[in-house]
Amino acid sequence: MDINIILTSVVDVFIAFGLKIVGAIIFWFVGRWLIGIATSLLTKAFHKSNLEETLLIYIKSTLSVLLNIVLVVAILGFFGLETTSFVAFLAAAGIAVGAAWSGLLAHFAAGAFLVIFRPYSVGDFITSGEITGTVREIGLFVTSIDTLDNVRNVVGNNILFSGTIQNFSTNPYRRVDLVAQLNHDVNHKHAIALLKEKVSAIPNVMVEPAPDVEILEFTPMGPVLAVRPYCNNDHYWQVYFDTNKIIRETCVEANFAAPEQHFVVHQTAA
Repeated sequence: MDINIILTSVVDVFIAFGLKIVGAIIFWFVGRWLIGIATSLLTKAFHKSNLEETLLIYIKSTLSVLLNIVLVVAILGFFGLETTSFVAFLAAAGIAVGAAWSGLLAHFAAGAFLVIFRPYSVGDFITSGEITGTVREIGLFVTSIDTLDNVRNVVGNNILFSGTIQNFSTNPYRRVDLVAQLNHDVNHKHAIALLKEKVSAIPNVMVEPAPDVEILEFTPMGPVLAVRPYCNNDHYWQVYFDTNKIIRETCVEANFAAPEQHFVVHQTAA
């Protein structure tokens, strides 16, 4: 066989294959661009329809994954591969992976239930799965939560859904729970009246319900007062820290004796 014919055939094959690779690369970037446009248009449409932010993010991430799978299948078809066989293989692989990684499917199912039942939404402040923070995103398999020290935590949806969820953002206000330790010699009625007046004057403390200041318990040092103002969720930590300051300042200004333990020692003759 003529070597020139062989070389020509090899070059033609490489050129054709190279063109297909270039075409596939162009196909990929164009497809990704179109997917970005589609998800952006969908997001704008849902925003106009006032769709809840949590559901919007979940639908967007789900659609993005599905469209990317379709894009990969289309590129394989461009190379001449039998896409029906690939889809069947993908389904079989999905079943196999699902059997091996049942936890992943559990997270996926939990994510769907979180969107349907909405125990929390994006932007809510929650405690669940030993994590306390603000929900930033509810994805297909995980939920992203920013803790109070501004650390992003990515938690499996099933961990959150299968446990107890405390949502601090659902109700319009919450109670700040603090205590004030008094000395035995302090008149508790006077202390209660002073603290009620001072705590009620703290910015963002609610008038109704009014702050609670009552005797909570007794210790060897004296009575312990429960100091409990109410405030909007957005002002919780400001009210929390300001109330601590007021407790300290009120006790100092009123010249209350510092709490101290008292012991009575009885000595008997031998």
